[in-house]
Amino acid sequence: MAWRLAQSPSCDALFAAPGNAGTARRGENWAISATDGKMLVARSREASIDLVVIGPETAIAAGVADRFREAGIATFGPGRSAGRLESSKIFAKRFMERYGVPTAKSRVVHSLANAQRALSDWEGACVVKADGLAAGKGVVVAPDATSAGALLHEWYGGSGVPGGGADVLLETKLEGREVSVFAIGDGRTFEPFAAACDYKRAGDGDTGPNTGGMGAYSPPAGFPPEMFESVREKILEPMARGLTEEGERYIGVLYCGLMWTASGPVVIEFNVRFGDPETQVMMPRVRGDFAQLLSSAARGSVEIGAATLSDEACVGVVLATADYPRTSAPLAGLSADVSLPAGKIAFWGGSTLREGRVDSKGGRVLTVTALGATLGDARANAYSAVDELAHRIGGGSSLTYRSDIAETPPQSQV
Repeated sequence: MAWRLAQSPSCDALFAAPGNAGTARRGENWAISATDGKMLVARSREASIDLVVIGPETAIAAGVADRFREAGIATFGPGRSAGRLESSKIFAKRFMERYGVPTAKSRVVHSLANAQRALSDWEGACVVKADGLAAGKGVVVAPDATSAGALLHEWYGGSGVPGGGADVLLETKLEGREVSVFAIGDGRTFEPFAAACDYKRAGDGDTGPNTGGMGAYSPPAGFPPEMFESVREKILEPMARGLTEEGERYIGVLYCGLMWTASGPVVIEFNVRFGDPETQVMMPRVRGDFAQLLSSAARGSVEIGAATLSDEACVGVVLATADYPRTSAPLAGLSADVSLPAGKIAFWGGSTLREGRVDSKGGRVLTVTALGATLGDARANAYSAVDELAHRIGGGSSLTYRSDIAETPPQSQV
C-alpha cells in the first residue's frame, strides 16, 4: 500500500510505523509500534498528517483508529468495536446470522467438554476456528469429527488455542471456489473495489499446513460477470444495514473471504483491513489517485472513481523461509536489491533496512508480483522474476515457494 500511496497525485509525503525495508524506500519509517495509539497520534500531529491508513489487524483490535478520530485526524480503518468482525470469529458469525448474511452453519465451544458434546453427532468434515487473531494460523479443516476432536484435545490440553482465549468456532465445510472481494466503506455504505484469489496452504497442489498465504492472483478467473453485484446484494448491503442499526460507523476496507457455491457467495470470514498476499496483486493494477480514494472514504463520502483497476492480470508468488509456517527463522544481511523490470515488483514482508542490507523476521520474506495481458502471461512473468530474485536476495539462505500459483484455481476451503 505504501508503494501505491506514494505514487498518488494527492500524496506529498509518506510515513510508516513501524514500517519495513520497503516502506523505508517510499518515505520515512517511525520506530513506533503499530498498536501504540498515543505515540502515533502525537507524532502525527507533529508531522501535520492529513490521512492515516491503518494496516495491521492488531492496530485495529487495539483501537488505534479510535484514538486518531478522537484527535480529529481523518482515518481509513474501522474502530475497535467494528473491528471485531475480524478479531472475533464468533462475533462475526453472530452478526451475520442476525442480518441474514449467508455463512456456514456453526457451533461455539468454550472447553474440551463442550467440544466433545458438540462433535458427538457431527457429520462430515469440520472447520475448526480459533475465535481470536491468530496471524492466519487459527483455522484447521478436519476431515471428520474424530480428527477435530483430536485437534481440540491438543489445543485445550496442551498447546493452547491459537491467539489465546478458550473460545472456538466449529463450522460445516463449504464446497466451491474461494475468492476475496474488497469493498470500501465510508460509514454509510460499501462499494466493491477489487477481488483476488489466494493460496493458503504451504505446498503445491494445496497440500501442507495453512499459512498466511503463499501467493495470489487478480482478477479472479472463472467467476460469473455479475460477481460484484451478487456480493453487493447478498453481503455488503445487509452488512452495511446491520452496522448502521447497531450504531457502528464502519470506515475502511471490508475484506470478504468468500466461498462461491452453487447458490452464490457464502462468507468464510471477514478481515477489516487490506490483507496480503491479495493486496500485493491488486495494488499493481490500481490506476489513479489511491490516496484520494481512501481519503474520501475517511471523510464520509467515498469517491469510488478516484482510483480504478487496469484490465491487466497480476500474479504474486511468496518467497518464504524453509519450514514455514512451522517455524519462521529470522534472516540477516539479505540483499536490498529487489529492482525488477517494469511490470514486475517485489514487496518485502516484516523486515528492517540496515546499512544497505535487509534483516527479515522470517516466514514470508518477499512477494514477487508481475503484470501481464492475460493470467498466463502474468504467471510466466512472475516466475521469471522469482528465478531472478530467489538466489540474489537470499544469498546463502534457502527461500522456498510454491510452483503452482495461478496454474490451477485454489481448491475448496482451507
